[in-house]
Amino acid sequence: MDNDVITVPDADALATRGAAFVAERARAAVADHGRFTFAVSGGKTPWAMFAQLVGDDVPWRAVTIFQVDERVAPEGDPDRNLTSLRRSLGDAPAQLVPMPVDQQDLETAADAYASRLPERFDLVHLGLGPDGHTASLVPNDPVLEVTDRLVALTQPYQGHQRMTLTFPALARADEILWLVSGADKRDALARLLAHDRSIPAGRVEARHSTILTDAAAI
Repeated sequence: MDNDVITVPDADALATRGAAFVAERARAAVADHGRFTFAVSGGKTPWAMFAQLVGDDVPWRAVTIFQVDERVAPEGDPDRNLTSLRRSLGDAPAQLVPMPVDQQDLETAADAYASRLPERFDLVHLGLGPDGHTASLVPNDPVLEVTDRLVALTQPYQGHQRMTLTFPALARADEILWLVSGADKRDALARLLAHDRSIPAGRVEARHSTILTDAAAI
């Protein structure tokens, strides 16, 4: 996978540059084929970016946002990525397609979500954990070996079972935007840049990726 690496001074600059990146890709996609399909990961890093993105020049009515991963928790739970995503988007009139983690039959729910995914994503946002995980693809979880499903369930991790896009689903990305922030990510980022497949992030494939990192992580 071809990687571009952009380093900015700090977390604030990361949010600003990330928002500008997404806005530009959204405008280009809508101009080219009338829709921008965007999959968004959880974690703390993206919410500051979204807070800036909602004020940018984005054709929101032509934007469809999917979730990369989600904790299994009730609607409105503060641990849900969806809760933070909705708060960050505010009144932006994008179409949001939440992962159905509040359903009783989670396997069926995962299959249903997979059926709603596009053949290609214009952009997928991913984060990077200190342990090298991305999405909810965490070290030593059987979900890493799932090749016949686009959406799958994990074992409990940090207190929650999760629903996540699998490697085959992430491979549908025309482009991936990695947002990496903090000194605790240095080792994982170095391994990602080295295409180290021993960490989950190193197994992600896409046509192209841009790694946007602050100076502390590089």
